[in-house]
Amino acid sequence: MRAIEPPQIYSVVPAILPPDQLFGPLFHDVQMNHVFPDSITFADCFPKRAPEEILSLYEIEKHKKDFDLGNFVDEYFEIPSPIKTDYESNQQLPVTEHIKQLWPLLTRSSQTNCSMLPVPRSYIVPGGRFRGLYYWDSYFTILGLQCAGEHELIRDMVENFAHLIDAYGHIPNANRSYYLTRSQPPFFARMIRLLAEIDGPDALTQYLPHMQKEYNYWMDGYFRLSEKETCFRRVIRLPDGSILNRYWDDLPAPRPESYVEDVEMAHHAASDGVEPGTLYRHIRAACESGWDFTCRWFREETNMETIHTTDIVPVDLNCLLYDLEVTLSEAYAHSSFSEPSSYFLQKAEKRKKAMLKYFWNEDRGFYMDYDSESNKSTTILSLAGVFPLFFKIAGKEQAQQVHEQIVSSFLKKGGVVSSLHESGQQWDYPNGWAPLQYMTYVGLRNYVFDDTAEELKRRWIALNDQVFKATGKMMEKYNVVDPDSEAGGGEYPNQDGFGWTNGIYLWMINN
Repeated sequence: MRAIEPPQIYSVVPAILPPDQLFGPLFHDVQMNHVFPDSITFADCFPKRAPEEILSLYEIEKHKKDFDLGNFVDEYFEIPSPIKTDYESNQQLPVTEHIKQLWPLLTRSSQTNCSMLPVPRSYIVPGGRFRGLYYWDSYFTILGLQCAGEHELIRDMVENFAHLIDAYGHIPNANRSYYLTRSQPPFFARMIRLLAEIDGPDALTQYLPHMQKEYNYWMDGYFRLSEKETCFRRVIRLPDGSILNRYWDDLPAPRPESYVEDVEMAHHAASDGVEPGTLYRHIRAACESGWDFTCRWFREETNMETIHTTDIVPVDLNCLLYDLEVTLSEAYAHSSFSEPSSYFLQKAEKRKKAMLKYFWNEDRGFYMDYDSESNKSTTILSLAGVFPLFFKIAGKEQAQQVHEQIVSSFLKKGGVVSSLHESGQQWDYPNGWAPLQYMTYVGLRNYVFDDTAEELKRRWIALNDQVFKATGKMMEKYNVVDPDSEAGGGEYPNQDGFGWTNGIYLWMINN
């Protein structure tokens, strides 16, 4: 008789709870009473005692006559400070030298006893209120680090992202517990391609498992889609059976880092019959896009309460996943297990065919997001439409029409504007952002619109120089329509630092 083996005992990793769940009523009260002007401050605080002890003390002390919520927070939490980058700035320096001095100020390592998810190596933070390792920001920062010869820091940052994929199955928006339910535009494959330029093609196979895991995350549930179930998490089935992707978030709740804004908007929108959980998910999905916020995601251009992000199939996201499929094909071809190479190439070609069908708008002569609710293009012209040029998906005739739109509509005094719509949101007119200048510039060069590309670069560099000489700062975003005015919109003031602006400035100067 065969002996019965004892059951296997597996260690269970405890759930990593975000601060709104750890501190429940205290978190809600701190945010809704505006103890801090920016919700992200308390989300990033360091508790001085165990959360359950702090909560017990709060339940006892809040009923006392002389109770002061701000004093309570000061006693039991250490308050984080913004990333300071301007105290040594010298406006007489060349911008390149200023950026060189900034790298050490923006370099961080993991901190414990807070909402931060640990990573093993150093990394660059964007600056200002952004104190973590942000996903898509980092790719554009890395472009500048490559120009600066900071190869070891690039390797460290890639290794950190690989660690996050291994630990959580994806790269979160940033290394914070309150970002675990969403990612950001998937630029990891681009990072690996850049690393391969430095270390050789073996980098593709070294990080092949991580790229595969990221792909699995974005494609989760694709096999269950049908005419009856047309969407699941980040995958969506289109009328002809093609499968493309959308932005999503697994948690229909207020964002801890923008708690007050979300709760107040949900209360207001509820009077119009908008279900709070649905609104929260659309807001969070827009944050996964990195374009938080833009009227790309709204039914009504100037009304954020009409946000419906998860109904929209975005041009930029699907171009990035096309590139991930192509990169996986190349990585498998370079590995000892080459069989999947042709499979991923076929996946990429299917995606390309679907993108050209659903994103190209013949009437507007531009690539546009697709609204799965109305089964037609959205009405918003934005620089997401240049991504097919960046990834060389566009045909020559289509690229020509995109170029004409850029020249006639998008190109302004200080560079290209993010969208043609003035909604009051920070990812719309009149603002320009470093990553979109880069994507547009490379897209134009890919189709030999060199004069326009160089003019865009000249105007963007001149604007960066002008603002630096006036303020001593590199900014998160710029007003490209009126270079003498500051960029605005959004849930927080314009931030300085600034990781991706520094990276793209160096890249443009060196290319």
